[in-house]
Amino acid sequence: MKQMRLTVWLGVVCATVCLTGAAPSVKVDTKPLPIHSKLAFPELKWTGWKSETEEGLFRPFRPILLTNAGDGTNRLFVPSEQGTIHVFNNTRDAQDSHVFLDITDKVTYDDKQNEEGFLGLAFHPKYKENGQFFVHYTSREEPHLAVISRFNVSKENPDQADPASELVIMKVPHPFWNHKGGTIAFGPDGYLYIVFGDGGSGGDPLQNGQNLGTLLGKILRIDVDHPGKNKKDHYSIPADNPFVGNPKAKPEIWAYGLRNVWRFSFDRQTGALWAADVGQDVWEEINSITKGGNYGWRERESFHIFTPKDQPQRPDTPTPTGMIDPIWEYHHDIGKSITGGNVYRGKALPELVGMYLYGDYVSGKLWALKYDADKKQVIANHPLAGNNLPMLSFGEDEAGETYFTVVGPDGQNIYTFAKD
Repeated sequence: MKQMRLTVWLGVVCATVCLTGAAPSVKVDTKPLPIHSKLAFPELKWTGWKSETEEGLFRPFRPILLTNAGDGTNRLFVPSEQGTIHVFNNTRDAQDSHVFLDITDKVTYDDKQNEEGFLGLAFHPKYKENGQFFVHYTSREEPHLAVISRFNVSKENPDQADPASELVIMKVPHPFWNHKGGTIAFGPDGYLYIVFGDGGSGGDPLQNGQNLGTLLGKILRIDVDHPGKNKKDHYSIPADNPFVGNPKAKPEIWAYGLRNVWRFSFDRQTGALWAADVGQDVWEEINSITKGGNYGWRERESFHIFTPKDQPQRPDTPTPTGMIDPIWEYHHDIGKSITGGNVYRGKALPELVGMYLYGDYVSGKLWALKYDADKKQVIANHPLAGNNLPMLSFGEDEAGETYFTVVGPDGQNIYTFAKD
């Protein structure tokens, strides 16, 4: 199977694609698009949020993601990493949010260990009928414990969840505070997909990425609508999961060999699963996730062989059989922490339709990537004008318009895109 390789050096996108087995060069269009980011809700305030600590220190708001309930109400839901979900009407003049759910008493968060906290939110595909939604957070119960839970909306108030309705679906211990992953999302098949990072530290010291006996460093796929064979299990394993029947593998696993996917998303038109994997020392990458796929970590970092810093460096080698290369990479001279986005399917900006929007948390750069799925080639990676902001997440409203969230002062945290 031919694998595509795209290389970015010193801030300049390389215009050739090297395919295993030799192939003609492919031009990649890197011209900037006449699109820029803008503040989406300039009057919005986060109800109950205090931007100063009791000691008078500045405390930035961390809107860890943005999503919608798919229930026809056109509302937006924005959780803070500290554990409060806010909801508000999707109008540019929105002024105040409502607190949809507050589980700060359950969530552990520390600015010095800011890869923990409230990390994921997904509304059930039948939320309008059953009122169920799912969350991913690190718990105060014990250090570095990741929890996947189900909650229900209040029967009296659609802008408020029932905090007493929590049903814990899964608990997964982690050895370190970083690399929690965090995204949860329902696929077009109705199953819940979950990502966990490799467990943390650096260089995957426990080699979890390639170990099918652990859920760390994996994307999972579970059925939350049916209990397991053990009645204590509040989910079951889809029969067509790739490692069902393998006694050495966790049956929840859908794909593996991942370091710390910071946001995956489904293309709402094609169903394709996109995942941006944060790199270790040199490379950031974007992957097209397939059933049972092995994405190489920690044997490889993007298209390259990975060698821990404390070991003699090994030269690059061809991708081993059975490992899947990313569709795109960029060097740490460009950015050092990729924030994955989504394929744009809105109507406001036809120039972006079908392009994958993403950015870098450290450099604040934004791009729109165009991928030819039939040819398995990236044909464009357009820079977008931004404000060099530390974007935490991308998300969509019900109409398919894209937003991204940033760390910042009260209210000034959600951006969208507009024509120049």
